[in-house]
Amino acid sequence: MRLDGKGQIDRNSPVSFSFDGRRYQGFAGDTLASALLAHDVRLVARSFKYHRPRGVLTAGSEEPNALVTVGQGAAQDPNIRATTLELFDGLEARSQNRWPSLEWDLLALNDLGAPFLGAGFYYKTFMWPRAFWEKLYEPVIRRAAGLGALSGQHNADTYERAHAHCDLLVIGAGPAGLMAAKLAADSGADVILCDEDTRTGGRLNADTQEIDGLPGALWAEEITAELAAMENVRIMTRTTVTGAYDGGTYGALERLPHAVASRKGAPKETFWRIVAGQAVLAAGALERPVAFRNNDRPGIMMASAVRAYVNRWAVSPGRAVTLFGNTDSIHRTAADLIDAGVHVAALIDARPDATCDLDLRFYPGGQVCDSAGRKGLEAISIATPSGIDKIQTDCLAMSGGWNPSVHLTCHMNGRPVWNPEIAAFVPQPGMVPGLTAAGACNGQFSTHQCLTDGLTAATTALQALGRRAAALKSPRAEDTPYAITPLWSVPGKGRAWLDFQNDVTVKDVKQAATENFRSVEHMKRYTTQGMATDQGKSSNTAALAVLADATGRSIPGTGTTTFRPPYVPTAIAAMGAHAQGTGFAPQRFTTSHRASLDAGAPMIEAGLWYRPSVFPAPGETHWRQSCDREVGMVRNAVGVCDVSTLGKIDIQGPDAAKLLDFVYTNRFSSLKPGRCRYGLMLREDGHVMDDGTTARLGEHHYVMTTTTAAAAQVMRHLEFTHQALHPEWDVSLISVTEQWAQFAVAGPKSRDLLNGLLDKPLSNDNFPFMACGPASIKGTKARLFRISFSGEQAYEIAVPARFGDSLFRQLVARAETLDGGAYGMEALNVLRIEKGFLTHAELHGRTTAFDLGMARMISDAKDCIGKTAAQRPGLTDPDREQLVGLKPVGAIKQLTAGAHLFTAGDAPTRENAQGYVTSVAFSPTLGHFMGLAFVQRGPARLGEVITLVDHLRGITTRVEICDPVFFDQDGGRARG
Repeated sequence: MRLDGKGQIDRNSPVSFSFDGRRYQGFAGDTLASALLAHDVRLVARSFKYHRPRGVLTAGSEEPNALVTVGQGAAQDPNIRATTLELFDGLEARSQNRWPSLEWDLLALNDLGAPFLGAGFYYKTFMWPRAFWEKLYEPVIRRAAGLGALSGQHNADTYERAHAHCDLLVIGAGPAGLMAAKLAADSGADVILCDEDTRTGGRLNADTQEIDGLPGALWAEEITAELAAMENVRIMTRTTVTGAYDGGTYGALERLPHAVASRKGAPKETFWRIVAGQAVLAAGALERPVAFRNNDRPGIMMASAVRAYVNRWAVSPGRAVTLFGNTDSIHRTAADLIDAGVHVAALIDARPDATCDLDLRFYPGGQVCDSAGRKGLEAISIATPSGIDKIQTDCLAMSGGWNPSVHLTCHMNGRPVWNPEIAAFVPQPGMVPGLTAAGACNGQFSTHQCLTDGLTAATTALQALGRRAAALKSPRAEDTPYAITPLWSVPGKGRAWLDFQNDVTVKDVKQAATENFRSVEHMKRYTTQGMATDQGKSSNTAALAVLADATGRSIPGTGTTTFRPPYVPTAIAAMGAHAQGTGFAPQRFTTSHRASLDAGAPMIEAGLWYRPSVFPAPGETHWRQSCDREVGMVRNAVGVCDVSTLGKIDIQGPDAAKLLDFVYTNRFSSLKPGRCRYGLMLREDGHVMDDGTTARLGEHHYVMTTTTAAAAQVMRHLEFTHQALHPEWDVSLISVTEQWAQFAVAGPKSRDLLNGLLDKPLSNDNFPFMACGPASIKGTKARLFRISFSGEQAYEIAVPARFGDSLFRQLVARAETLDGGAYGMEALNVLRIEKGFLTHAELHGRTTAFDLGMARMISDAKDCIGKTAAQRPGLTDPDREQLVGLKPVGAIKQLTAGAHLFTAGDAPTRENAQGYVTSVAFSPTLGHFMGLAFVQRGPARLGEVITLVDHLRGITTRVEICDPVFFDQDGGRARG
């Protein structure tokens, strides 16, 4: 099916590949779809629900049908669009969603049961009998669900993530995008030009029109070459911008050719985070099909796709091609087919007043009403004013009009508007701040309009950037007006398909309306329209039109569904690059991470951070040995611990004190500069959100410290308070957690250690307990805080993060000369439990200041968030579970976190539970286990012996309720 003298493929570079085990040959520049069509392979897939035969429908990323699995074993990659998969030597592709083979699929029997499997049948069918769900319905549905499948093996492919910044991001390298990029580049702006195709030019590569007397594809090559030679331009082909986010941030997925990705170490895909001052969206438009009976057979394609396969890939999609539609797109495709020597069986224009200058069989006002052929198109039926006519044809190129690609403009909850002149939705200005639509995605469909609109959009963007646009004239190009008579579906019996992949028909949408699923969002979920991997790119608008007609509303009155990122399917491995094997959770490392590993410390996860659990010494074989030594080291000498993971929020401005008074239960406006204060923060419902210390570094300058677990939550809480509750306050907030490396130096010798390091020596007089201020280490600026989470004389010293590794190593080395050293999370936990200090094991979201024994911290002299709610009788009931300490008195001395507590003699059942244990540790200082717990009327029951029961671990023992502060209750050691 190859055409001579056409295409942009390299016929001197043959490429061998296989599909479903059969070997084929294509050429460099082919896609899998074009290469299969060149071998007259039309059946390539099966639909999701009915397993109907499916062929190639489009030529781009909107393809709903031609999905294949690539590779074998661990490298198996499902649901790859054959229309965008570049052909490479050795490619192994397989069809999906069929058994035992594509030709003979047993589940095609579903098609015979179609009358019983309409929209919503699963909601009605699988409810009864109720007992069947778990044993029959669910296993069968799970086995049948899905299209392609993962291998289940570890993915050894390499993925990358990267960041980029620019003045102007141009999304799409068609005529509008190229003109926008050229003008911005000539004006001196830094430009990134992204396009999902392997080459720039967009539709120019698929058409034969000219620009400035040059073939469109050649003109695009010349402009691209000019841009590539400019230092302020980056051209990123094979890169799809997948989403628009706040602050001019865009996600983009870059795919490398398989020939490159197969090299050892080369990434298969890179996920980019691009931050742009302004952006121009030139994403083009997508041609939509017309729904008619049996319009889903292999061989029925989009007219623009047929034109692309002919002109770009030198492939005739059929031997006798028929064209059907309601726009001039079918006339253009017919002309290109005739020019290429392909037989055109007929041209059917649904517009009654249409004319045709081509020498072919022409049906003005005709409509295709049916097709014949099971695994490939064989014939069509045409409804004409004089009756039904039939034509033998193996390819039908259809066009129901064009939908501007408005998806990215809607990613921040914007809604497009209906343009009746083009019968499509177009974006409104300002839907995404800093993003200007241009060209076909803005409803401008002629080449001249696209070129001009690209210049206009770039000029607007440059003005927003404060730049003057250079002088650049729009080239000469065709400017044929766009004419369309809307046609969404052809009336008649039988199934007319809207969503090809999910097997949604016109009847399904009408059935949804009949059953009162009249909202477009409800219809979508009831029918699964637009929920396939293509996200309804080709079918959404037609489905909305059918729903509008069925409910008696206008199309704009019916509305659109919500467009969400990503624009194309994106591998989680790409978004979570460098995290394979770790659950793709983000990993955060302290500046002391390498030094901790060098010391042999095992790392544990604390939130998203990795922190050392213990620092084993030679000869220690169990973590408890290391932990006990480290606790004794802090109590008797000095220890060093990295506390950089604590949230650090810089708060500045004349109204900073007002903000702190409002979010904390206690007063901070009275705090003097150079001092720190402990604070408690409530949620609006009166429960404790977080605690921490805040230091006043200047008259209008505070630094708030939060727990590691709640750093993001507290930052969000502060921003909401400022932006929504008190926007009139003059205050600025910023998280500086990662900008400062901070280390706790704790123990009786902590001052001695620091005095050997700081430029100015410390004393109890010049730097008392809860003091803060600037410090200097050999001229390097630092911050010093006299606070303690261990109960010992302690300091926390903070330096810019770039000095963190060096300072930690020096602190540990000096500590070791004083019989101390580094201590990890296990020792930190023991030290804080000995002192009754809290973490989010106790501040778990269900406790109040009253429960924690801190009710007096809620100031009577001011208001704060959560104060009124915290005073509700139910939250101050004396019978509530309140914080206490526990120590063992029974034969079994072990305590376990999560265990429940019962009055002695009561049965250990849920109804008799008196409380629960939150934190436990063995204290080498006290010589026994200890724990923190919440017990009903806890403070009134000090000295009472109760029963601890851990049903999970099979532990039952007796414990005594005691004060939660086990060690140094008067706090004298911390005050030095």
